[in-house]
Amino acid sequence: MATPSPVPPPDQPIRLVPPSEGPAAGTLAGEPALIAFPSFIVGAVAFGMVLIGVVPAGVVGAGMPIVLTAGLGMFVAAIWSARIGQSAPAGISAIVGSFFVSYALLALGLIHNWYGIPLLAIPDTQKLFTISWLIIVTMLVLATLRLPSVFTLLFALIDVALLLNLLSIIQTSTNLSKAAGWVVMAASAVVVYLFFGSASLATGGKEVPLGPPILQD
Repeated sequence: MATPSPVPPPDQPIRLVPPSEGPAAGTLAGEPALIAFPSFIVGAVAFGMVLIGVVPAGVVGAGMPIVLTAGLGMFVAAIWSARIGQSAPAGISAIVGSFFVSYALLALGLIHNWYGIPLLAIPDTQKLFTISWLIIVTMLVLATLRLPSVFTLLFALIDVALLLNLLSIIQTSTNLSKAAGWVVMAASAVVVYLFFGSASLATGGKEVPLGPPILQD
């Protein structure tokens, strides 16, 4: 049985997943984050633009192939992470992928009336979706308190975006919806930062600072 990795001294970078004792070989080699982060970015940017109103209300479905593809990329990253023993990235990637796929299916289903939901019940359906994912993302915020603080910041931004989106549905407010979209864009910028860090590490460079965990004991 493998022994737990020692806690790195304060002057050493804190990694999301401790390095293995030796290099992986064959199909187990590589860095899944190089798939997960770009998939997250493209899906979040598409989601954010829909909330901001870049896409007219009647053609929201045009962005759903992007969101579905982002979800597929997240699932590929989740499987890859699980294969090399990275449980935390695997779980997070699968959760984000599930969000993207469920959002695309909801949007397309409401547009084409796949689920037989009456027009007057659409706002309540959107509330159900948003509240459900708000709970999950809040759980992720708490679960990342022992990870580098950039991950807590990321999911806190997504949490705020979902809350603003929920309020926009309740109050039928375009301004709140746009605010939610811009917060999603801010979250995407955080993931761009994470991607450059992973790309640097994968190409022989240094890690970017990720910030100390909020909970360190």
